[in-house]
Amino acid sequence: MNLFETIAGHAAAMRLPLYAVTVTRVARRDDAALLSLHWHGFLRRTPLKIPGVDLPPRPVAQSMARLDMSGERLDALETALLEAAWQLGAWDLERVVRPAWWRLGVPATEVSEALRAFGYVDGDEPEQGDYTMAEAPDREEMLREAGRRGYVRWLFRPCKCGIWSAVHDGSDETLDSTGGRTLPCPVVAGPPRETEPQRTVYRLGRASGLQLRRS
Repeated sequence: MNLFETIAGHAAAMRLPLYAVTVTRVARRDDAALLSLHWHGFLRRTPLKIPGVDLPPRPVAQSMARLDMSGERLDALETALLEAAWQLGAWDLERVVRPAWWRLGVPATEVSEALRAFGYVDGDEPEQGDYTMAEAPDREEMLREAGRRGYVRWLFRPCKCGIWSAVHDGSDETLDSTGGRTLPCPVVAGPPRETEPQRTVYRLGRASGLQLRRS
């Protein structure tokens, strides 16, 4: 599984910088996951031009694709994510484990987080696609399944192919001139644990000294 080539290929086709990359998987389901690419950019929703009327641009919709993981080891996805985040110059990779949110008394924030993790905007119906370009026909089914079983979500913010290259100040000594890194990734995936809510952060970047900024 080479997520780096998939992400870099989409970025080259879109010609837009990435804000973040997320991957979501239903807990204890290792056959499929959702890859989401969050773009930094705006476009007009319609080419229609009306004199004297300013039609505001809308954010570019996120791109989603279903990752087929049939036959892969349980830790293969996290290893692939670590390698992609490393090559794309991310400072870290975050993994969060969320419980089943289809239960009595669940906080509204948990429901909102679940909807966003599967590509739905708060308050939108699953059938609406205004904010997502999806190639995942079973996405709604995965959302419902996650409501009963919980889910795992990974996130990293790339420097290479991303907007974070604009704020790179040279403090991360692991980055090359393109804002990325070459394999192998020195960080190893930990044991998969999905029985209780938790947050794990893999640190990828490195700086040898304190960076002081002048205001």
